[in-house]
Amino acid sequence: MILRVLNLAVIAILVLAAAYVYRVKFDATVQAERLARLRGELRQERDKIAALRAVWEQLDSPARIEALAKRYLALRPIAPTQFDALDRLPERPVQDSSDTDPIGGIIENLEQPKRVGVTGTIPAPNPNPAAHPAAPAQPEHR
Repeated sequence: MILRVLNLAVIAILVLAAAYVYRVKFDATVQAERLARLRGELRQERDKIAALRAVWEQLDSPARIEALAKRYLALRPIAPTQFDALDRLPERPVQDSSDTDPIGGIIENLEQPKRVGVTGTIPAPNPNPAAHPAAPAQPEHR
């Protein structure tokens, strides 16, 4: 009887192991298909990039640009008289200090704010005490 139970347990373990191996094989097949699909997409993207680079090389070729410039631009050859020595260049103009510091210029040109009266229960301080004499002291009531 013990052998029969042992045989059934071994058979059950073998069936479970076979199911697990089948699951692992199926997952590996799915991953291999996904990998093949991604490699195909990658190959297509590389082909597209190569085609775009070829088009770019064609568009960027100096002969094409020269032909387009002759066709659409009214350019003349450079004459030797167009070049001059560097010592004959005019001096740089003196820059205004407000041009070098635009924020400083804005701050310097700000208008002073108008005086706003003091709010609340505390009276405003007298700006010129000599013009307004102090009020006489009130006697204390005890």
